[in-house]
This record gives sequence, structure tokens and C-alpha cells, in this order.
Amino acid sequence: MPDTGHPFYQMSQSNNGQKLSRKKMRSHIARLLYSLEFYDKNDYDTMIDRYLDDQEVEDPDDRAQIRKKALAVMDRKDEIDAAIDERSEHWKSKRIARMDLAIIRLAVYEIEDDDEIPMKVAINEAVDLARKYSSDQSPGFINGVLARFAKDYPEK
Repeated sequence: MPDTGHPFYQMSQSNNGQKLSRKKMRSHIARLLYSLEFYDKNDYDTMIDRYLDDQEVEDPDDRAQIRKKALAVMDRKDEIDAAIDERSEHWKSKRIARMDLAIIRLAVYEIEDDDEIPMKVAINEAVDLARKYSSDQSPGFINGVLARFAKDYPEK
């Protein structure tokens, strides 16, 4: 039985039909990306529906946005991982903790493909997610990897 006191499970309360904040939405997406890593691509839609139902995400627009971004990141997973491999010294994506990798993938997607998210926000939110869901060393590691992306996107 999962430890429901762990932060990974704590957001499972209903949002009472209210729209999710971007921060909460990003948290859902990161956790969903982590989960999808263990499933075949053909099962993504079913797993996303189960996750959103389990987390009681009720708003149809929130559900659609979470689904859209999670699938977009997973569609670019190999490309994003190759970019991570180029920028992370001594750590290839295959060796990075799965939750850290999910957080980095989301941030890289936001930096490279989401014009609505400023780069500094993507990086800061990734570090915050790492503080909440990863090890004590993860925020610094994730910040270091993403700082290398920042150099490639100075205009964002």
C-alpha cells in the first residue's frame, strides 16, 4: 500500500471544481510524466485518465491542458533526452533518477516549446518541484542542467 502521507500523493484532494493554478498543474504534469515512463505509449491515454480521476482533477479545461502538455513532452522524450545528454556532465538521461528526469523534461519542453512560460519561471518551478518530490541533491542538479539550457536561449 502506498504511503499516502508522501508529498507525491498529497495533492489528491478535489479542487472543488475550481481551475488549477499553473503551479498545481505543473506538479500534476511532472508526476504524470514520471508515471507514464513505466507504460507503453499505447496505454498513455488510459493512464492519463486514471491519474486525473484518481487526483480528482474535475475541470475539463485543466484535464485537457494536463493531457496535452504531458503527451507533448512524451512525444518529444527522445529528442529532449538527447538535449539533456548534451548538457549534463557525467550524467546521461538513462542514469538520472526518474522523478528528476520527469521534472527536467517538463522544464526543457517549457523552455524550448512553450512561449507562454518564461525560461526563469520554468527553471524556478522545476527546482521547486525537485524540492518537493526528489532528493536533497536534486534541486541543485536540476538547476545546473537547466542553466546550461538557459545559455542556449538567452532571448527567452
